[in-house]
Amino acid sequence: MLYRELGRGAIGTVYFGHDPVIDRAVAIKIFHNLPSTQEKKQRDQIFMNEARAAGRLSHPNIITIFDAASEGNISFIAMEFLQGQDLRQFLADNKPLPFLIAAQMLQKIAEGLEYAHNEGVIHRDIKPANIFIQENMQTKLVDFGIARAVKRETTANNEQPATLFNNNILGTPNYMSPEQAQAKPVDKLTDIYSLGAVMFEMLTRQKPFQSRDMESLIHMIVHKQVRTPHEINPEIPHALSRIVLKAMSKLPEKRYQSAGEMAQELRRFVLTEKRDQKHAGGKASRKSENSGEPHGRLFWISCVAILIALAVTMNSWLGKW
Repeated sequence: MLYRELGRGAIGTVYFGHDPVIDRAVAIKIFHNLPSTQEKKQRDQIFMNEARAAGRLSHPNIITIFDAASEGNISFIAMEFLQGQDLRQFLADNKPLPFLIAAQMLQKIAEGLEYAHNEGVIHRDIKPANIFIQENMQTKLVDFGIARAVKRETTANNEQPATLFNNNILGTPNYMSPEQAQAKPVDKLTDIYSLGAVMFEMLTRQKPFQSRDMESLIHMIVHKQVRTPHEINPEIPHALSRIVLKAMSKLPEKRYQSAGEMAQELRRFVLTEKRDQKHAGGKASRKSENSGEPHGRLFWISCVAILIALAVTMNSWLGKW
């Protein structure tokens, strides 16, 4: 049963619903109808293949898919209902995001990607809109390979298919890897690049490359070196800047070779930052406690000095009598 609309995108609309069989809240994405029968058949085949791939994933940082089906002119997916907002909305609202919290969120997403990659599933569309932030600041990857705007063309000799993009579905490709931008075959390293691009925006509140002209944007993604985050904002820790630059390397072989490797770097930063904050907090506490000590001593020394001076004065005065 559907109750209300939660969101609408280029390829479908998401509704809040209820599954009466097991009495749980669900989110149901219903895909828009396509005018061409051939286009619909192709889209439905891709949709079902990807729904099956995502449906077998079970990870705390990946949205759970309950069911998927295509009946007549309607294709839908029933999935876990999440409360909160996606990262795109979060950044648009200009909400504060401490670097430590950002690193923890990215670490969890990277761990989710590592799990998916090990299961043979590549997301191919990592972007802020596909990272959901729950009310407890826990993150989940959504639209896992389902809403990707990719058409596969199988070659005659069954080589790896080429990857083509329909810009009307994909939208702005700010987070695409250079190989995606050149319509080359993609693998898990493209997800790592895209996560690096998302990380860049989380830290700087700017997209890595910006242009209103699609060709110019694609050219920058392929050829232009991304700016160092801490050059944009000196407060950004250099360690996080290094993670961004490595993840966003133009050459796939120079990136992190697994999402798990990137997660490990982020985890190392988080642990170091927590330790440093705890250490600094302890120092500050001891300093604060001790800071009153010299003032207390000076007070009593002053009091004693005044008393001695008064005593000397009194003795001198009484001596005259």
